[in-house]
Amino acid sequence: MTEPTHKRADANLHRQQLLDAADKVFSEHGVHVALELVTTEAGVSRATLYRNFPDREALMMALLERAFSKLEAMIEALQGEEDAFFKLLAAMSAMIVDSAPVADYWRATDRNSPVLHEAQERLQTMLDPLIRHAIDSRRCRADLRVEDVVLLTNMLGASSRGKTRDERVELSKRALTFILHGLSGPHS
Repeated sequence: MTEPTHKRADANLHRQQLLDAADKVFSEHGVHVALELVTTEAGVSRATLYRNFPDREALMMALLERAFSKLEAMIEALQGEEDAFFKLLAAMSAMIVDSAPVADYWRATDRNSPVLHEAQERLQTMLDPLIRHAIDSRRCRADLRVEDVVLLTNMLGASSRGKTRDERVELSKRALTFILHGLSGPHS
């Protein structure tokens, strides 16, 4: 009776190991690296990889879903905080630094992609209340929209041009500083 439960637990563990490994390997070598490096890093077989993710795009979709889940958890944890929107921007900046090639992959995807359209709608649903609160509390400019946040994350994505993680962190901090100053512009 415990065998099916054990197999499901192993499958979930392998899936998480593959996602963690993909994040690490893609960040170090880019998203077009041989997937064998991902399986080696995860310590699983190629068959396990393809059982979980039939192709690179499925793996990228799973990484995107995981990023959205992290954002949703952060937003939940920030509920009620006055500067929730700004803390979320800082967290998004850190996520981009740690997964720069994955962020680049989605930035390079066709703008008409249904996946991107759905992601933007999901992002809007998540961010609208935070933006509205920041505007209502006069903590940021009144003309801020979700589309602007997409632009801001693309600007933060420029940090991915750093050669090392330390360089990416420094570029990200500098970009975030400029962005935060711009957000405190006109409030009416």
